[in-house]
Amino acid sequence: MSGVKDINELLSSMQPELIDESFVFCTVTGQLAQYSELEPIATFVEPEGLTLVLTKDNADEAGLNYEGVFRQITLTVHSSLQAVGLTAAVSTKLTSKGISANVIAAYYHDHIFVSNDKAEQALLALKELSNI
Repeated sequence: MSGVKDINELLSSMQPELIDESFVFCTVTGQLAQYSELEPIATFVEPEGLTLVLTKDNADEAGLNYEGVFRQITLTVHSSLQAVGLTAAVSTKLTSKGISANVIAAYYHDHIFVSNDKAEQALLALKELSNI
């Protein structure tokens, strides 16, 4: 099944869901295999290092440094990787509320990481957006 591309359908059916866990972004050196036991939910290789997105608890247990604690909001609509405008609409809505967003698009869903202290406010804002 291919994902939804139409922006109006995406917005009306995105059904944002706030995940209970707290997450952090860490940067480390070395190969991903060295960190697999930490069970990162996302990774990205950059020239400066390997970024891990993992639970705060796992980062703390491993003694990893991080800046900020985030909550994950998953847009449960199956969005196409070729859809145009979803990230812009979400970012614009959150910007209007003074909330920064770190967006990760996976195969089925988009995931927005927002500051822990603004997670409930962000969820409400996204629910407002989906009622458009």
